[in-house]
Amino acid sequence: MAFTTTNNNNAILFLVPLCLLVFLITPSFAQLPFLQRRPQQPRGQQWQHDCDIQQLQAAEPTCRLRAEAGVIEVWESNSEQFRCAGVAAVRYVIEPKGLLLPSYTNAPYVTYVTQGRGIQGVIVPGCPETFESPLGSATSRVGQRDQHQRVFRVQEGDVIGSPAGVAQWTYNDGDAPIVSVTLLDLSNPHNQLDLNFRSFYLAGNPQGGQERGPKEVAGKNIFNGFDDDLLADAYNVDTETVRSMKGENDERGSIIRVERDLEILSPEWDDIEEERTRRLNGLEQTLCSLSFKQNIDQPSLADVFTKHGGRINTINGRKLPLLQYLQLSVERGVLYKNALMTPHWNINAHSIIYITRGTGRIQVARENGRLVFDDRVQEGQLLVVPQNFVVVKKAEQEGLEWVSFKTNDNAMISPLAGKLSAIRGMPDEVLMSSYDMSREEVRRLKYGREELSMFSPRTRSF
Repeated sequence: MAFTTTNNNNAILFLVPLCLLVFLITPSFAQLPFLQRRPQQPRGQQWQHDCDIQQLQAAEPTCRLRAEAGVIEVWESNSEQFRCAGVAAVRYVIEPKGLLLPSYTNAPYVTYVTQGRGIQGVIVPGCPETFESPLGSATSRVGQRDQHQRVFRVQEGDVIGSPAGVAQWTYNDGDAPIVSVTLLDLSNPHNQLDLNFRSFYLAGNPQGGQERGPKEVAGKNIFNGFDDDLLADAYNVDTETVRSMKGENDERGSIIRVERDLEILSPEWDDIEEERTRRLNGLEQTLCSLSFKQNIDQPSLADVFTKHGGRINTINGRKLPLLQYLQLSVERGVLYKNALMTPHWNINAHSIIYITRGTGRIQVARENGRLVFDDRVQEGQLLVVPQNFVVVKKAEQEGLEWVSFKTNDNAMISPLAGKLSAIRGMPDEVLMSSYDMSREEVRRLKYGREELSMFSPRTRSF
């Protein structure tokens, strides 16, 4: 079909450069391996029998590895509830001046910082070294400025994402310990090994800790087994340097104490410089300066808020685009004294709940109506709630706070009570017949709560 009008010819002239622009931009987003989003695969297909759960547990860490300047605690990932969700969980405590050695994992993960503040570095393959030490610093006086990839400040309430295979490190430059909990999505398509959590350390001797730790975090570093001469050739250094890299006699463990102040480019300055270089360098900086973190603890940004009930903040793939590729999201919940969160189920994700503060009661029911969990929970415990299982939370006198890691970048819940509930969305006649109730009883059931999902304490009036 030929275009004969001037308007059509103009349209062609406009579309050609536009199509070329799309062609040029689109492949750029595939430069980084973790940005190559794969077709969604059924989660848990190879172990679906493991989700026939009869009993859940609010679990404490089962393995502990003491290092020179901190502690790593791991939950037993072979338990039934962890196998069902296909995840693993780790808690890190980094003392002041502690450095969590550079490492990467076989699965993508999200971390929530429960307390403290420090500096984190991330090394994204294929990205340039966009930061360097300022003139006059110790590193520049030895003849060459220190060039490195980006660092950023982390603090209480931050959610930090990491793709599989991307190396990161954390340094505590504050006066109090950094405590964080990490959820690894072992069943994510980006992990092609197996359902075992593996840490690949680039330095130190993680197994040199004071207590025997889990094999996942307590092996030697990745250089240990290589031939000294081969590594010396690879780096163009002497074999003595190679032996130091291997850390064979290093007994400090995976979190070491740094006696001198680390002279790292200030993250506060980075934010300004990063914006400047992004404007200068265009698309390359857009890709390589992806945000890896966002704070979830700000009450003013709550997605759901009830004055005497509590609030919920969420970070998903729309708010933090990196999570789209990790296929993970995070929910932060705060219930006030004696308040209640609506009974609900997670439509498209498993939910792994970590209690950050307070106490409360949680009940979880499976498809046959049988309770698989009914117990009091407290700070430091972790509970897996499988997809579609119904859960209800109620705070005690001191309130209840938690963070939920969810195995979908756009996780959704379906409430059973409140303004947006499944019950409220049904016609009166359907409920009257289903429950053998009068219309008056059904109306009380449907409209007894006007809040969305966080319910204030209420005294029965009937």
